[in-house]
Amino acid sequence: MSRYLCDLHVHSCLSPCGDEDMTPGNIVGMALLNGLQIVALTDHNSTKNCPAFFKIAKAHGIIPIAGMELTTSEDVHAVCLFRDLESAMDFGAYVDDHRFKIKNEAEIFGRQLIMNEDDEICGEEEYLLINASYLSLEDAYREVTARGGVCYPAHIDRSSSGIISMLGDFPPEPHFTAFELNDIASLSDCLEKHPILTNRGLVHVASSDAHYLTDISEQGFAVELEDAPYSSAKVTNALIDYLLGKG
Repeated sequence: MSRYLCDLHVHSCLSPCGDEDMTPGNIVGMALLNGLQIVALTDHNSTKNCPAFFKIAKAHGIIPIAGMELTTSEDVHAVCLFRDLESAMDFGAYVDDHRFKIKNEAEIFGRQLIMNEDDEICGEEEYLLINASYLSLEDAYREVTARGGVCYPAHIDRSSSGIISMLGDFPPEPHFTAFELNDIASLSDCLEKHPILTNRGLVHVASSDAHYLTDISEQGFAVELEDAPYSSAKVTNALIDYLLGKG
């Protein structure tokens, strides 16, 4: 077992609300400066910057997790993380077929930049990524778990698009195994107000939801993972298993 420092919710310049300095290379550089070992790229409703992020992260010794922050039809944000890049890209294509195609107005919402492994702009997403998809929480949970990944509610301690603020409480279904906090200091309050979190033994994580380089976690969220004999794939699988309550 080894201790890993993670930030499992980071946006790149593909997210329209993400700063244009949030290129895959800059994210990796900041993660290295902050002493992180595992970083998940979770752009709004898209995985299109995950391939470049994977190549750059692996070249610099960061374990990359391919993911997405999905906006469900209930307008709830859910973190979706995968065991490998291929599964994430398959889910990304699925989501792309299940979201409303509204042309992005870059001057209002920001540009949606797709990057290559040299940290250069190689494209721009045409359709706005921050609006709700027409996938429900149940749909998201089913499709992510079918691909071997984990899906859990994002920043439940926030009023903006958190599952509790949007639905009034933490629902019994889908049968989530984890939840995310934006501020770890809010954990005791959340557990006290929502006993389901304790009664079901849900795993909690704290992540930055970074949209700017300076937002990326400086202390990380520590997890103990089985990693012998070591490989990045083994660590990734151990992390997903941990979030699925199997760790």
